[in-house]
Amino acid sequence: MKYSNFAIVLVTGLSCTACGQQTVKEKETSTITSKKQQTMDLSKITDPQVKQAIEALQTGDQSWYTFFTENPTMTDDGNKVDFKSFFANALGKEMFLSIDRVENDSKEIHGNFKAGQWGTFPVFFRFHKNTEGKFDRLDIGQDK
Repeated sequence: MKYSNFAIVLVTGLSCTACGQQTVKEKETSTITSKKQQTMDLSKITDPQVKQAIEALQTGDQSWYTFFTENPTMTDDGNKVDFKSFFANALGKEMFLSIDRVENDSKEIHGNFKAGQWGTFPVFFRFHKNTEGKFDRLDIGQDK
């Protein structure tokens, strides 16, 4: 009798443990779901060039440069910086983690930004478009 009670408790305990484990398929599904949850929603950006430029920035795609004039003006926290030098170091390493607010006909993007060695903090990107539809100025900075 003692052994049969022990066997029942053991079998019941093992079956409960097995029920709590995820199958390989369940693990794959939860991984895909968590990856999808990390995908950023760019639908807030209605300006096509800004949206495509941000997509290029997010993936580190060199097409980022094609959205800008040959020598665009750029400021970082109000300080003039060289656009090409700046993005030679940042492209592919720095990106938006979220887009929290879009203003100025989608030419101003606010969100949480991963800035490589500098950490993660709220920023804005303000795009200025010339008459040909290219960006001739980009102002970025920490959002206050």
